[in-house]
Amino acid sequence: MARTGVGGAGAGRGAGGSGVKGARRPEVRLPGALEPYGGGEVEPDGDYDGLEFVGADLAGQDGAGARFMDCALRECALDGTRLHHARFLDSVLTGVRGVGTELAEATLRDVEVVDARLGGVQLHGAVLERVLVRGGKIDFLNLRQARLRDVVFEGCVLVEPDFGGARLERVEFVDCALKAADFTAAVLKDVDFRGAAELGLAGGLDRLSGAVISAAQLLDLAPALAAELGIRVEG
Repeated sequence: MARTGVGGAGAGRGAGGSGVKGARRPEVRLPGALEPYGGGEVEPDGDYDGLEFVGADLAGQDGAGARFMDCALRECALDGTRLHHARFLDSVLTGVRGVGTELAEATLRDVEVVDARLGGVQLHGAVLERVLVRGGKIDFLNLRQARLRDVVFEGCVLVEPDFGGARLERVEFVDCALKAADFTAAVLKDVDFRGAAELGLAGGLDRLSGAVISAAQLLDLAPALAAELGIRVEG
């Protein structure tokens, strides 16, 4: 079962006087002996408890509405896997890979995603709570209208992530690269970009009032902010 605590990095920054609250990170403690997954296809509304999926090819399978509790998915293929409205609870996904994984309206609670290589992941309308995304690269991540609370992106590369209309609370970006991120119509509260190695925004500059950035990031964003406000910079 997962146990949560206050993330050290986020808590330290918040306590330093900026007023931003740090994210609570998951501390996933899986059962000592997970049962190997017996193979076969995942099923819609399936119930998977205490299982270890190692190198499983789940490409194109339909696990919509399934529940994964105290599970580990390691080096699994998720190309086109349909997991709409699925629930991942107290689980770890390590080295998963795939394009077009469907996780719309899914729930991820007390979950660690480590060294993922994913593209076009559909997480629109999803709920992420106490989630750590560490390492790896995710291209075209769709989090439109999603709700993120106590989420940490650490040491990963996010290419053109779409947070349009999403609600983010206590979200941290630590040593990760945000490339052409879109926060159009998003609502941010206690969102900390200061630790991001790269902060590139393609939209939603006007939605950053609930975020904190560093002085260096402000300088980097100055041209885009000037354009957003209609300020001409000459000389």
